Amino acid sequence: MKFTPKSANYKKKVEESFHRQKFMKLINAKLVDVQPGYCEIHVPYDVNLTQQHGFFHAGVISTVADNTAGYAGFSLMEENSSVLTVEFKLNLMSPGDGELLIGKSNILKNGKTLTICRSEVFIVKDGKEKLCAAAQTTLIELKNSPDKNLINK
Repeated sequence: MKFTPKSANYKKKVEESFHRQKFMKLINAKLVDVQPGYCEIHVPYDVNLTQQHGFFHAGVISTVADNTAGYAGFSLMEENSSVLTVEFKLNLMSPGDGELLIGKSNILKNGKTLTICRSEVFIVKDGKEKLCAAAQTTLIELKNSPDKNLINK
């Protein structure tokens, strides 16, 4: 589906919000692509992000699914609004066993207040990409509430 952002500065708005997330820096996440209604985030392997078997921890995988959805939705929201996740369901389909996580999210429905997104998280191992997890997320647009001001509340 093709979407039209409500803000001409949608990429800058998303990038600024992403860089304010300290957890994204902690896990060394990279915002790779933002288009109207789409977001892609990469996280390289780090032993500090693993569970007991050395795979990416499900918490990191779910964070990538959640953030890609949030920024896919945020790309279509008004300039002076912010985004929060209302709920999401995650299916873990294969272990996060590899050297790179790739999260991709697309908007399924962009409503006046709520937006529904589908995220897919892939694991890359030996140059091969495999679906690791899928999520469906509901987002809410908080209008007239600049994203940066939420940090101080």
